[in-house]
Amino acid sequence: MPEIELSAGRIRYSDTGEGPPIVFVHGVFVAGSLWRKVVGPLSADFRCITPDWPLGGHTIAMNPDADISPHGVAALVLEFIDALDLHDVTLVGNDTGGAVVQLAIARGSDRVCRVVLTPSDSFDNFLPRSIRALQYAARVPGLLTVGAQPMRLSAVQRLALRWLVKYPIPAEITREWVRRLVSDRGVRRDLGKFLRTIDYRDTIAAAETLQGFAKPVLLLWPRKLPYFPFAHAQRWTEIFADATLVEIEDTYTCVSEDQPEVTAREIATFIRARSKVE
Repeated sequence: MPEIELSAGRIRYSDTGEGPPIVFVHGVFVAGSLWRKVVGPLSADFRCITPDWPLGGHTIAMNPDADISPHGVAALVLEFIDALDLHDVTLVGNDTGGAVVQLAIARGSDRVCRVVLTPSDSFDNFLPRSIRALQYAARVPGLLTVGAQPMRLSAVQRLALRWLVKYPIPAEITREWVRRLVSDRGVRRDLGKFLRTIDYRDTIAAAETLQGFAKPVLLLWPRKLPYFPFAHAQRWTEIFADATLVEIEDTYTCVSEDQPEVTAREIATFIRARSKVE
């Protein structure tokens, strides 16, 4: 995998295919391989770029003084796009990565021309209340280190993902996601920084900034799933000036895992149908 040096440190990423670029943003505890099933079909017509963002599943720890808050990671996403000199970008987010995308587009970028949000933290649901203990646990010295160790076990990995995916993820993928989290202090430090600085007031403010956001937005969202209500997707259609909501069936949060063919098809159709917004 190629790497690029940014202000926060080195980012490792996969870069597959040619054509209009798609940059994917995953959530906490996973890595760019979350998108592997949709990259295959999309890379026939698009350049698919899947970075390992510093959210716990990454393999290279960031600089010790790096800003790995949600706002810091949002700035890193835009810096990455600038560093690769990408234009006419479609930015795709999932889970906590969707919140990062919201913060990024609220900052503004002429290079980002389309946005895809799959089930994501939004509004006052950052983190969802049922798992908000994670951000408080990260503030207790040493607790993240102790809590990460059981993640070595495949059974614990499956349990952690139980309400994110309906269908099991191959063990070799989940092992790779947790490998550095359990063994690398720097990776845990990065994740801890992110979790400790999560504040739902940031996503509320971003939603206010995005009122009337004019660029095309695609929302791919199941009607019934844990953590991320369908009502939030509907609310986004009222906020964005040019939003399309597509209901995805038989999936939980990670639509790229549970329904990769549908997800890839809808993203491709959206990009082809929506030319660059000037």
